[in-house]
Amino acid sequence: MDHDSRRMFALIPAAGRSRRMGTSKLLLPWQSTTVIEHLIGTLTRPEIAAVVIVIRPDDHALQEAVQRTSAVAVIPDHEPPEMRDSIEIGLRAIRQRFAPADEDGWLLIPADHPLLERKVLDGLQARWLQGDCEVLLPTLGQRRGHPTLLRWSLAARIEQLPHDAGVNTLLRSSPSLVTEWPTNRESVLADLDTPEDYAFWQQKLASKLG
Repeated sequence: MDHDSRRMFALIPAAGRSRRMGTSKLLLPWQSTTVIEHLIGTLTRPEIAAVVIVIRPDDHALQEAVQRTSAVAVIPDHEPPEMRDSIEIGLRAIRQRFAPADEDGWLLIPADHPLLERKVLDGLQARWLQGDCEVLLPTLGQRRGHPTLLRWSLAARIEQLPHDAGVNTLLRSSPSLVTEWPTNRESVLADLDTPEDYAFWQQKLASKLG
């Protein structure tokens, strides 16, 4: 398959309860919209074939917000107990709806890391198109950040991991899979878990994002 013809899918596991934030982090105001709608807008670009978001069945407010966008909401019958479960649900939905090829890619954007910049996606995409990466991670200094970009062929390996093991288990057990992409964009480390996180990143990055 020609590298330029490979598709990419974005997966956002968003079935958590934002307990440390005290309110739904993805519905917080961000740049004249909400965090989730800003994130979907950032991910709406030609090389991303679909944005898939896994949402709890009782999270009607988030479902309504996503319905205002072009993203695909996946709502399981029961609340996924862990993020790993949400990832599996999202991967199954992508497989069933879009039948990805092994050489296609998928971006994993955890719900605690919604402040994604277009410049980061630009850089990851350019590096990905060189065609030699299994897993691509942005780094700032010595720290690895988000999002993670993986070949679709690795989806099955993640689903075969022990039930209590996440994507990081695969990366730690197979370090040769990982290619690092150095960047100076602080947003790759931006977790959004607490009101203090929200205030900090709003002040630091709001003028730079988009």
